[in-house]
Amino acid sequence: MLYFQVVILAATVMLVYYCEFTDTFSPAQQGFICRDPALTKPDPGPEQDSRVQPVILYSVVGGLPVVLISGVELVIFLLHYNSNNLYNQEKVVVMGDCCYVNPMVRRTFRFLGVYVFGLFTTDIFVNTGQLVTGCLAPHFLSVCQPNYTALGCLDTTLFVSQSDACTGDPDDIMRARKTFPSKEAALSLYTAVYLAMYVMSCVGSRGGRLTGPLVSLSLVSLAVLTGINRVAEYRNHWSDVIAGQAIGGAIAVFLVMFVVQYFKKRPVISQSPSDTGTADTDEASPQRNHSMEASDKYIVTKSPGSFTEVT
Repeated sequence: MLYFQVVILAATVMLVYYCEFTDTFSPAQQGFICRDPALTKPDPGPEQDSRVQPVILYSVVGGLPVVLISGVELVIFLLHYNSNNLYNQEKVVVMGDCCYVNPMVRRTFRFLGVYVFGLFTTDIFVNTGQLVTGCLAPHFLSVCQPNYTALGCLDTTLFVSQSDACTGDPDDIMRARKTFPSKEAALSLYTAVYLAMYVMSCVGSRGGRLTGPLVSLSLVSLAVLTGINRVAEYRNHWSDVIAGQAIGGAIAVFLVMFVVQYFKKRPVISQSPSDTGTADTDEASPQRNHSMEASDKYIVTKSPGSFTEVT
């Protein structure tokens, strides 16, 4: 089963590589209306000039889950190190019957592995949507620089569908054709929702009533602000951001609910021996009463002539 999961993850990584770093797939060529107000916003420049630069976004998306999940699992492990019921003493066989992985390490790698798979899946969904739709960015006409005289739409509004209507930089034009859904909005909200549900499931109120909600809402708020920034800088439409956030949030919720199942099998504070004995006694009492009632219900006495039932 482990090798099968590795194969799936490797295939996902390869598909992301072909979508991100090669020209194997090209976006659909959408036409435009001359001087369309929705597409004539000023060019915001390269992504490196954004308030949320790609290096910052991808560093947070890739590094924050590792730090947060590893830290929380280490704290839980240390707090329950002397507990007899630590992680229900679960172990993972790695190579035959010789090697076992610490339950903390197993949980950490499992949660991070699911997170990485969901991150790549979100990227694939977003890239597929961008390639299929080919929606134009708000600043498309600024980088397209169409020759309105040659297109014959100086005095009239025409729909231009020619693939060679643009005279601007081809790379900028290609990027302006890949905006729906917003990748930055999808990845940021996916990370925020996944980590927020992890914090609420594994920390909850143990670190204080407001610690979990504060961390979770802070993560989601930063992700939402990332999407708002994309619209404010004219890099995406509102519809691009909303669609991206819907994809990222839906994938995160799906993985948490049906794959890691709310990060279950987390350690709980073990009961004291007296509590355990009391609980066992309470559970055994109805069974003993039931057996006594069953044994006393029918008392059969034998006489020479007949059987008499006494209740």
